[in-house]
Amino acid sequence: MVADRPPRAAVILPWSRADQQVTSRAAEARLTEAMSLAASIGLVVVHSAILPLRQPRPATLLGPGQIELVGRAIAGQDVVVIIVDTELSPVQQRNLEQKWGCKVIDRTGLILDIFGERAATREGALQVELAHLEYQRSRLVRSWTHLERQRGGFGFLGGPGETQIEADRRLIGERIVRLKRDLEQVRRTRGLHRAARKRVPFPLVALVGYTNAGKSTLFNAMTGAAVEARDQLFATLDPTMRALRLPSGRRVILSDTVGFISDLPTELVAAFRATLEEVAGADAILHVRDAAHPDTLAQRADVLAVLAGMAADGMLEADWPSRTIEVHNKADLMGGATMVPLRDGGIAVSAMTGEGLDRLQAAIDARIAAGMEEVEYALPPADGARLAWLYQHGEVILREDAERAIRLRVRLLPADRARFDSLA
Repeated sequence: MVADRPPRAAVILPWSRADQQVTSRAAEARLTEAMSLAASIGLVVVHSAILPLRQPRPATLLGPGQIELVGRAIAGQDVVVIIVDTELSPVQQRNLEQKWGCKVIDRTGLILDIFGERAATREGALQVELAHLEYQRSRLVRSWTHLERQRGGFGFLGGPGETQIEADRRLIGERIVRLKRDLEQVRRTRGLHRAARKRVPFPLVALVGYTNAGKSTLFNAMTGAAVEARDQLFATLDPTMRALRLPSGRRVILSDTVGFISDLPTELVAAFRATLEEVAGADAILHVRDAAHPDTLAQRADVLAVLAGMAADGMLEADWPSRTIEVHNKADLMGGATMVPLRDGGIAVSAMTGEGLDRLQAAIDARIAAGMEEVEYALPPADGARLAWLYQHGEVILREDAERAIRLRVRLLPADRARFDSLA
């Protein structure tokens, strides 16, 4: 391999009739996504192909003719890794490596490596390492001939390699126990942070959506922040929060979260539970969609499936659809907001040009207000502390000053009403 040249890769998509029946995503779009995933960690894709899969082979997944076809295509290309965009068993992975003479990883392995490269905070790093180890443990089977070669440890392009299967399994198991203990502490800390925010308190608005839908760009446009926003899959892996003042004057906390993707590895769903808890506590959820993407409907279905799964697992309240606003981003690529087909109260915006952001903020205002209760209070004129509390945490819609009492009609979030009543 030429020095200083980016590592070269091939991307293979096995595509069966069953794939077409369970997903509306076209094979070409799925292949393009896999190539983008590979490019996002610096791989140069020199060969890609969609391989029809009539009958999966237990030993190799692909048929011998297809394996030979790929082998000829990568011959002389200095390919260091072949990405098979599906789930491979450890036996299939080993056999394909032997056939092709280079490293082979499946979709799960690729996504895990991307997360491993991007996670910036201690929490993110812990979550990713846990997911890696859970995945690696499933690869440690007696069919491996890894006593005679080095296999990557944390990431497919390097690592210390294993020396003995049983020792590997024991060490990985011990490390997983420690990581889970550390993550529990992180979750407790995040719980304390959430409790502190509730004491402030401001409503929480969470951005969710398919990876590369423009969530971070929208986050920056709305808050004036400088969160990294690149035209790249999984550019954001760690949650970021900023305060935002809405047209009504109400302040909210806007949270940017990791993007979802189709066939998200189960290891990551579990490992990133603490990150996804920010969505669970949100008063409003902004589902950001790439309106210009040819696969936008399939991406929408993927995100909704993840949220529905969170609700089924008790991680998200069952009423999450009523708190969700669909944001059709990248309207500038479609000729403007008026050219974006909308449904179910969706709002078309362009995070790049700012078009539609005023309507979006007004919609957030309305959604927050819809979850508030109207309450009437009569306070002594001398009770300035509680009067100021209501103005700070609620929306005063009527005030009548009298000699003996100040009568107020206030909109409050249920939690704020309970907090104010406890001050009495």
